[in-house]
Amino acid sequence: MLQVTGLRCGYGRLAVLNDVSITVGAESVGLFGPNGAGKTTLINAIMGIVRPLEGAIESEGMDLTRMRTFEIARTGIALVPQERELFPGLSVADNLELGAAYLPRARGRAASQLEVVLELFPVLKQRYRQAVGTMSGGQQRMVAIGRALMASPRLLVLDEPSLGLQPSIVSEVFETLALIKQGVSILVTEQNVRESLRAIDRGYVLENGGVALQDTANGLASNPHVIRSYLGI
Repeated sequence: MLQVTGLRCGYGRLAVLNDVSITVGAESVGLFGPNGAGKTTLINAIMGIVRPLEGAIESEGMDLTRMRTFEIARTGIALVPQERELFPGLSVADNLELGAAYLPRARGRAASQLEVVLELFPVLKQRYRQAVGTMSGGQQRMVAIGRALMASPRLLVLDEPSLGLQPSIVSEVFETLALIKQGVSILVTEQNVRESLRAIDRGYVLENGGVALQDTANGLASNPHVIRSYLGI
């Protein structure tokens, strides 16, 4: 699905990532690490927001390295950004519709995808005509994930989906991700390692701009460094 090889990128003269390689197949993969480790930079590089200085990014045989963001979206990769980036004055219905509106591969599937989204997030069906800006942070996160799913993605990329959410909503979000991964590959960056490990198959730990660890979810959960540094045990 996705292969990142020998990636070096950053901002200006500052290289944030050095020689980073990851793969995502038909599975759910987590990216963990402290603030400043390069998780969001890696996501931005995959989505064409940051240009790599070295290395390659490929998806199903296509070279994404020099593609623009809208071209990458058309290949079947959808992003749920850290700040949600919704249209607060528009309704839930309008925000969801926009997820498929400009993607040829998604427009014909919009009706069936909408059914999937509303089944995953019943509260959005209840608030279908409500302005998104009047909803709670957790509900807005559901709209952001739903909008990305409306694109009928093959790979769903989420950047810190639990950011700013209360604990009960965080658990709900990750329970939903565990359901989504049955039909869509997932790449998720997270500070909440404990909840993430319950929803993913494999994970990478980024530290100091490189991959420090990679293992299955169970392997990471029992790794002494992960336990000490990220699980607080």
